[in-house]
Amino acid sequence: MKTHTVIDSPYGALTLVAEDGALCGLYMTDQRHRPSEETFGARDARPFAEAEEQLEAYFTGGLKDFTLGLRLNGTPFQRTVWEQLRKIPYGETRTYGELAAALGNPAASRAVGLANGRNPVGIIVPCHRVIGASGGLTGYGGGLERKRRLLDFERGGAGPDSLF
Repeated sequence: MKTHTVIDSPYGALTLVAEDGALCGLYMTDQRHRPSEETFGARDARPFAEAEEQLEAYFTGGLKDFTLGLRLNGTPFQRTVWEQLRKIPYGETRTYGELAAALGNPAASRAVGLANGRNPVGIIVPCHRVIGASGGLTGYGGGLERKRRLLDFERGGAGPDSLF
């Protein structure tokens, strides 16, 4: 059974979705690959207290590593990529090629990129920390401006003042 809530963040409204009490979705407004609202279940803030606390601590700079239990629904390959994303340290980046090599298949950078784009729990599973081979910002479901701001924030740059 799924439930959801919507919280404010410096990056715009975030929709949190839980399945049987475990966080399975964190979606930004206008996010690419965002499921339809009908799939989120009833609105109920109760299962999200811990997620809200950790997100607030992250946005104020007091939390670097999320410790939430997650239910990542995807293919086995996607789940493997998402677990690899969780290993990228706060404030650092990796290229799609580096992630593919870490998975034992250096030629799979395109597949890693596709799995990265389908990450259902953005920010907490930090797909924003993945960059192109040239070091430039590439696609991000929440938009490149949000990606840039998240990376700047984690690197100690400007605070996460909301533009959205």
